[in-house]
Amino acid sequence: MTGLMMDYPLTLTHILERSAKIYPSREIASRLHDGSMHRYTYRDFHRRVHRLAHALDSLGIEAGDRIATLCWNSSRHLELYFAIPCSGRVLHTLNLRLAPEQLAYIINHAEDRVIFADASLLPILEPIRSQLRSVKHIVVLDDEYETMLAAAPEEPYAWPKLDENRAAAMCYTSATTGDPKGVVYSHRSLFLHSYGTCMADTFALSERDTILQLVPMFHANGWGIPYAGIMTGSRLVFSGRHLQAADIALLIENERATFSAGVPTLWMTLYSHLESHPHDISSLRMVVVAGSALPRQFVELYQKKYGIHFMLAWGMTEITPIGTVTALKSHLESLPDEQRFNLMARHGLPLAGVDLRIVDAEGKELPWDGIAVGELQARGPWVTGGYYNDPRSLGSFMDGWFRTGDVATIDAEGYIQITDRTRDLVKSGGEWISSVDLENAIMAHPKVAEAAVVGIFHPKWQERPLACVAPLPEFKDQITKQEILDFLAPRVAKWWLPDDVVFIEAVPKTSVGKFNKRALREQFKDYKLPGAEAAASRD
Repeated sequence: MTGLMMDYPLTLTHILERSAKIYPSREIASRLHDGSMHRYTYRDFHRRVHRLAHALDSLGIEAGDRIATLCWNSSRHLELYFAIPCSGRVLHTLNLRLAPEQLAYIINHAEDRVIFADASLLPILEPIRSQLRSVKHIVVLDDEYETMLAAAPEEPYAWPKLDENRAAAMCYTSATTGDPKGVVYSHRSLFLHSYGTCMADTFALSERDTILQLVPMFHANGWGIPYAGIMTGSRLVFSGRHLQAADIALLIENERATFSAGVPTLWMTLYSHLESHPHDISSLRMVVVAGSALPRQFVELYQKKYGIHFMLAWGMTEITPIGTVTALKSHLESLPDEQRFNLMARHGLPLAGVDLRIVDAEGKELPWDGIAVGELQARGPWVTGGYYNDPRSLGSFMDGWFRTGDVATIDAEGYIQITDRTRDLVKSGGEWISSVDLENAIMAHPKVAEAAVVGIFHPKWQERPLACVAPLPEFKDQITKQEILDFLAPRVAKWWLPDDVVFIEAVPKTSVGKFNKRALREQFKDYKLPGAEAAASRD
């Protein structure tokens, strides 16, 4: 048909060039290692991205080559976020918290040609340097990086005309089981994901915002926030390497941040810090939380005490990564507090552009009634179509839908509740117990900092839940197993009550800050539940 719209590619180059023209004086700030702040404008940023693209040419890096970054959150890392994909190369962010053998695996698997690394992170590369088969250069983001940019031509770089489906970036999963899997993002997927997260009922980012980037930029594009921030002309503040509660509180207060995001443990710790070290965080309008479930009481506490809207989200590396956000529909805003905060603690509605469904073990689609529980599956323009050069892609899809590995319910309004990962469900006597629901119930206890639940072998019931509880420091010696069980009794079904409670210093975390259930299962693999042997002998 004639007379249709222009065939205009959706690429990151458009976001970059528009930002410098429309928002040249907007500020980008980065917290340096000594605590001071580096500041420059979008105009400065744009010029340096062009010079960096020239510098990449001088290194002999071809179109399509993978270029890795091993960096903290900073404006230099942001420059790499744009110069690499806009010049036709592929940005590969390296998770600095991965084990050395996993880091070596993904660098070799991606066939990275160059690694840009912060000077403080070079020791991570030293033990594996001899194992890296494809890496030709390691550029240190300090004097070497600045020298390279200073030597590059000043004239604007001639950006290539890129197909929107061309690879722009890649990220590897955090590998809770097996080797990490590579996910490749196209220009189109990153562009559309940025649009999706900026909508009014998602992050609602605008030029009026000051974004505090706490989500590590090495993980799933920093949840896409740096790209969305540049797209909307937001003022950007990068956290650097310091993510302690005291550092975050100061950054929010001093920089007057309006928006931020991060995993639940970060915000739970910040709340405890603010109780004893008050700061003015009134500038914050919204905080997005994802990675694992945030206990409901924190959604309510932040709202009532600080007036901050906490928006829960769900996503995965494979979904670029945001798939759902919790936004209340207008007719639900007048619900009584109990119902309203319960709803706000769910994982929300799918973003426009993302289709979701739940299916049973046979692949039959289940109803959206808030009762049926099934595997959550996704499809859409920023959902992966397969893992990079990995045979595990074959088992990751069903009829064109990506199998997330999460178990969920969806109610009649479209609100999703992730009940667990398939591997984290506790199977007791043929029935499923949600470890996530149990954890949230335990973390509502005023003496508890963190809690994780894992399934332990039981000779009669197959598995029973073990609660691993980390008390708040001031209650370390003032909390008992019976106190936890009594607290849970009116809140969960009787047969869900853990068979035992163990107290630990802290719940182990994955490289991206999620609870590491795999580590707990390994730690307690030989644990004997009280009464288990007696129950078996009676049968």
